[in-house]
Amino acid sequence: MDKDTIILLCKHYDINPKVINYVNSREILIKDKFNEINKIKEYNQFKIIHSMQKARLSSIDFNWTTGYGYGDIGRDKVEEIYSHVFNTEDALVRPTIVSGTHAITLTLSGLLRPDDEFLSITGSPYDTLQKVIGVKGDTQGTLFDYGIKYKEIPLKDGKIDVDNAIRNISESTKLILIQRSTGYSDRKAINIDEIKTAINKIKNYNKDIIIMVDNCYGEFVEKLEPSDVGADVMAGSLIKNPGGGIALTGGYIVGKSNLIEQIANRSTAPGLGKDCGLTFGTTRTTLQGLFLAPHIVAEAIKGALLVGIAYKQLGFEIIPDLEDARSDIIQAIKFNSPDRVIEFCKGIQEASVVDSFVTPIPWNMPGYEDEVIMAAGGFIDGSSIELSADGPMREPYFAYYQGGLTYEHCKLGVMISINNLLKNNLIDNKKLVY
Repeated sequence: MDKDTIILLCKHYDINPKVINYVNSREILIKDKFNEINKIKEYNQFKIIHSMQKARLSSIDFNWTTGYGYGDIGRDKVEEIYSHVFNTEDALVRPTIVSGTHAITLTLSGLLRPDDEFLSITGSPYDTLQKVIGVKGDTQGTLFDYGIKYKEIPLKDGKIDVDNAIRNISESTKLILIQRSTGYSDRKAINIDEIKTAINKIKNYNKDIIIMVDNCYGEFVEKLEPSDVGADVMAGSLIKNPGGGIALTGGYIVGKSNLIEQIANRSTAPGLGKDCGLTFGTTRTTLQGLFLAPHIVAEAIKGALLVGIAYKQLGFEIIPDLEDARSDIIQAIKFNSPDRVIEFCKGIQEASVVDSFVTPIPWNMPGYEDEVIMAAGGFIDGSSIELSADGPMREPYFAYYQGGLTYEHCKLGVMISINNLLKNNLIDNKKLVY
């Protein structure tokens, strides 16, 4: 970083020069890791380009219809491209899927019937999905309300305990759920090799069990996706990785054609399935975001590495650690203090380009048991592939950092957040060595 940039940061953001020098010195230590990230980015970029060419994407495909959505060629082309990218038989990609939780819920409710059982083999799923299942809260219309049974198998030393999972499979077990991302937990993301091993062992035991992967935050972090290693169906959000910060809304579900048909019938109605449903003119932004996604994901991972090393060397525990293989874009920091979580999130918000003047506070967010603080000032509301951070206000007080459309934006968030903690005497000034 040159002298002019340092002067600009001090002038406009009132960042202590000691913080700037500290972050710059930490950055030097991770630059060699960027080469491997760039290799993965390059591979995924060529994969997406080829998928669009294979589907013969045309400017005509950006047109859209009204009413029922019959003959929406853009919608059909998006779904064809997604099936190519994720190496699956079919796909359901719709702007009417409002979130990753919605996509997962559609999948579970489309495939499971009363008295069916499903197992989560990566421990407790993300907070919002626990309310969908019915294990927390008193919401109506849960999977429990429809007579669907559920078990969860805890991880063993941070890994999928496949043997225990197999022991818990019963005659009514129809589906196995794997959550790839860390969620609001203290574990690392589940990488593709581990997912592959689990799928192979379970399928050898019972080839008919459906293996479903919650792929939120994991797309394009590795060269392969869970669907490349045997997952039957997979779901995620377009305002996370695959939307590239451009998709306006939506979610995706990819997998075997017979499974997608059942899920599509749930998303519209039996007999209508995929044939109805408008794209509302979102085809262009959905595909442009997908095109940019490998680059954006790479920038976000580089930013996560910088957050990780900066806070680790200030004395905080981080997950994943610097040498750990990464399988999602999230960097968790264990702050052991609600004040540190709040000031960290305030710093990320101050670095945002939208609503930088807003102060995030913990609140009772729908779908969560605990108060949650969220810092997000993106061009797309709620887009967690853009610079953002959040965390539940519960011990041991983790903050979860993710996203960043450019590495420089991530770096600004790191500097302002550390500066905030320093000003509020929440970190040791003596640790800012460079």
